[in-house]
Amino acid sequence: MIEQAPPQPKPKKKNAAKTPQAGKQLPAQPAAPPSAAEGPPPPYEPQLLRLSEILGALSYLRDLCGPEDGEDWRVKMSALLEAEAKTGQRRSKLTGAFNRGFRGYETTYRSCTPNARSAISRYLDEGGRIAHDIAYRYGNS
Repeated sequence: MIEQAPPQPKPKKKNAAKTPQAGKQLPAQPAAPPSAAEGPPPPYEPQLLRLSEILGALSYLRDLCGPEDGEDWRVKMSALLEAEAKTGQRRSKLTGAFNRGFRGYETTYRSCTPNARSAISRYLDEGGRIAHDIAYRYGNS
């Protein structure tokens, strides 16, 4: 199971710009040598990597721009990891993609802007399409 930092209480801010707390990325997983039991990645691996990156971006942006449900997106990512990559190199790749998405916006946005809101909308649409496509094309019937 992925180690997550314990939830930290939100500090009270006085007239400060609203920004998510730093350190809400998923902990980096040590690169494990590929094992014979892991086998090759599934054909939808590129879509999972993109979905992981989108979940990371949404985790940051949704805390920044209002609903403050970034933790919900981290929980969705943890569920994805449990379903698709319990251990090994795949887990590290997916976690890295999540953190890349999170850090990409963390370094760019310190307050909610119209562009940040637009990114949220685009990512919700794209993530929904990816999840639907994977389930439709590769899901169990």
